[in-house]
Amino acid sequence: MKVLIGNAWPYANGLHIGHIAALLPGDVIARYHRGIGNEVYFVSGTDCYGTPVAISAKQAGQTPEAISDKYHEEFIEIFGKLGFSYDMYGKTSAEEHTGFVRAFHKTMYTNTDLIYEKTAPQAYCAHCAARLTDRLVVGQCPLCGVEARGDQCDACGAVLESEALVSPRCVSCGAAVVFRDDKHLYIAISKLAAELQAYLDAHPEWRSNAIAFTKRYIDEGLRDRAVTRALDWGVDVPRAGYEDKKIYIWAENVLGYLSMSKAVADANAFDGLWHGADALHYYVHGKDNIPFHTIILPALLLAHGGGWRLPDVIVSSEHLTLEGRKISSSQSWAIWGKDIAGRYDPDSLRYYLLSNGPERRDSDFSWKEYVKCHNGELLGGYGNFVNRSLVFVSKYFGGVVPQGRLDEGLQARINEAYADVGAKLHKGACKAALAAAFGLVREANKLFDDEAPWKTRETDPAACAQTLYTCVNLAANLASVLQPFLPFSSKKVLDWLGLGQDAAWGLRVVCSGYVLPEVSVLFARLDAAVAEEEGERLAKQGAE
Repeated sequence: MKVLIGNAWPYANGLHIGHIAALLPGDVIARYHRGIGNEVYFVSGTDCYGTPVAISAKQAGQTPEAISDKYHEEFIEIFGKLGFSYDMYGKTSAEEHTGFVRAFHKTMYTNTDLIYEKTAPQAYCAHCAARLTDRLVVGQCPLCGVEARGDQCDACGAVLESEALVSPRCVSCGAAVVFRDDKHLYIAISKLAAELQAYLDAHPEWRSNAIAFTKRYIDEGLRDRAVTRALDWGVDVPRAGYEDKKIYIWAENVLGYLSMSKAVADANAFDGLWHGADALHYYVHGKDNIPFHTIILPALLLAHGGGWRLPDVIVSSEHLTLEGRKISSSQSWAIWGKDIAGRYDPDSLRYYLLSNGPERRDSDFSWKEYVKCHNGELLGGYGNFVNRSLVFVSKYFGGVVPQGRLDEGLQARINEAYADVGAKLHKGACKAALAAAFGLVREANKLFDDEAPWKTRETDPAACAQTLYTCVNLAANLASVLQPFLPFSSKKVLDWLGLGQDAAWGLRVVCSGYVLPEVSVLFARLDAAVAEEEGERLAKQGAE
């Protein structure tokens, strides 16, 4: 089976802990599908275009490309340190993306009656003497009354256009904006209501937030959306008369899943991935991006008329707060990826964000809880079992795995764990899958304690040997089943046990007589002072 995992494209202005928590499930799912032998295309990239990047560039005295490239390189480094196994991580400013998008839009403009020209209001600030994109206009949301940007209300999730705001004003200077007529191309999403409703009805297994958001947009009446905008930094519109405009960001960045998979796949694989029956697509993102993946992307794919596969599994996280407060880059209340990637054990961060992440409901990142979580089940449960089992073999059996056999009942339990964890990952339920894997960790520790090899070493050497043989094989299978979640420590354990060259998903066996190399501590204990120091650092950052 060909499997596409598309992670949302982080915008080129910083990558914080909330973004990482929302995107991490994509890597877990990709690693699992590779393990079971599927042909995986795990893609994403940096969202480089848009007015905010252009403004940042102007303020820094640099080009928008230089600014976006700086963040792009930073993101690549962060994802690499955290173990994201992208098959292709690109950027929207690269020709492999812009060329694909221009060709896609050109076909969409000519092959469908869903694209039409319309004169529409364009926000203009007289004080700044500038045309404003929707993101540079703020005002009251017409639906919930909370202050919102002109493109989207973060409070209620509504996708907006700046002219819909109540009392719109310029983000830069605060002056009231006026609207002038301007010519744009629109996509008639309203004509796709029946298709989008049928598409939603066909996916009752989606997460509740994805179903609720999508249903609400359809029930409220789908609005046509502009696919062009008066921008200086973006993808050129492939149509005469639009030389002063660019393709609207929302109408090109979601096409990155197509452009990046095309860049990494050969022609036959790409065709099978997007048009074949034996394919499965996952889209991984935060709650705010739901409508762009369940309404906007499907609308573009349908309007193109190329028979593209629509998203199958929507992996849409809820919100992550930080020490009880909403993450805010403008208020410097955020933990940035560049500050923690490499500073802390990547598997430790992955474990905390997966086991305590906002998969089904909002969750909070707390430094105190992070330290507690690390020192608890990760180190005290999993790490402790692996280390005490292997160190016991090294100390009392000369590093040679003793004679023994895997009990049929235990084999069945291990196979059950693979099946249970795998079934949950197949559905995108990473948190539940990790919990299931750690159920086996607890059982392994109980077995070690119940068999008490430190006693049987002298009273019943054969029983002690059998216990340690069992524990070594449990360690191997725990590392294997945890590999999608904890790739760094899993590789270390599997290498110790001579199994690192085989990443297949299924029962692993370490034979009697295998000689262990020198074994080190799997996870180092975190001092409670870490939480205090990081908390003080964060508080100082927020106050500045």
